[in-house]
Amino acid sequence: MPLFIIKLSEKLIPKGINPNNYLPFDIPGLEILIALVLITFVGWLSLSFLGKKFFELFNRILKKIPILRTIYSAIVQMTETFSNKDQNDKKSVVLVEYPRKGVWAVGFATKENKGEMAEKTNKKLINVFVPTTPNPTSGFLLMFPIEEVIYLNMTFEEASKFIVSAGTSTSKS
Repeated sequence: MPLFIIKLSEKLIPKGINPNNYLPFDIPGLEILIALVLITFVGWLSLSFLGKKFFELFNRILKKIPILRTIYSAIVQMTETFSNKDQNDKKSVVLVEYPRKGVWAVGFATKENKGEMAEKTNKKLINVFVPTTPNPTSGFLLMFPIEEVIYLNMTFEEASKFIVSAGTSTSKS
């Protein structure tokens, strides 16, 4: 095994619990094997009954912290909204002219705005979240007239990859 991999693998496990520090002989790559077993165990635990209960408890704790509650709830709601297909199977990835005419941005249509904003403008508006690159969890909530929004045949995952990669990743379609 190359020396740089051995040196790197020694940093995976603290010296106090690394068997290669107290065994009379060295087993190359043991740290990598132990790390893989631990990762697999944590993955299995998270999918088990106890793991689900732990995540529910962690979720409840996060929802009780004042500032974190707002951010965490918004991210969870956004993730759930875009990862589940809409009941009417309507696409949520859209193309809008933003920040000015002739310049296009990829966004996510959330739902039709039927509130005070639509009433005051006397237009049918749709809420569109336009994420920023490279962090798609930040961005802008904009309201566009429905006729100015172009729906794309892109999945949420393809659009997210396109945004995070600063446009270097393209969809298959």
